[in-house]
Amino acid sequence: MSDTRSDGELLRSIAADADRRAFEELYRRYAPWLRARLRGRCADLGVVDDVVQETFLAVWRGTARYREGHSADAAGWLWRIGSRRLVDALRGDGARGRLRQALARLRHRDEASAEERVLAGVEHGDLAGALVRLSPELRAVLQATVIDGLTTREAAVLLGIPPGTVKTRAMRARKQLREALT
Repeated sequence: MSDTRSDGELLRSIAADADRRAFEELYRRYAPWLRARLRGRCADLGVVDDVVQETFLAVWRGTARYREGHSADAAGWLWRIGSRRLVDALRGDGARGRLRQALARLRHRDEASAEERVLAGVEHGDLAGALVRLSPELRAVLQATVIDGLTTREAAVLLGIPPGTVKTRAMRARKQLREALT
């Protein structure tokens, strides 16, 4: 039977009472979503599965602290934990070696990458160059909202900035890209 409690209620029950049912429900709600998001950043399914497990272990053990008042942002909070764990995993020697091998295999393919096909299809200017010229803050907002598909609120949680700042940076990034590509 599915739990009908809000994300905030589930997280409070997990933190306060080590409520296993609440944890299982939170896992059912968010593990598939988190796995799909992480797969967009890492092709190694083993690493992705490990990161999902580590993320939820951090929630269960209480090493990841959820702030009260952000019950609507559970997804963004979990994404921040998971994405940081993924970066840590990829920094490891084993993961780094696997990543180098995967990149080496990709370099030797005859087929153009998705990125190369997109860049070849841009008729007005140099998209890659325009993206590089954006500040890191503006690129991070584009990554979170466009590539990762996060809402403004989720991106704000992920990036640790207010939602209004996410909106402003997204507008500035779009404006700068339009100007650079026309």
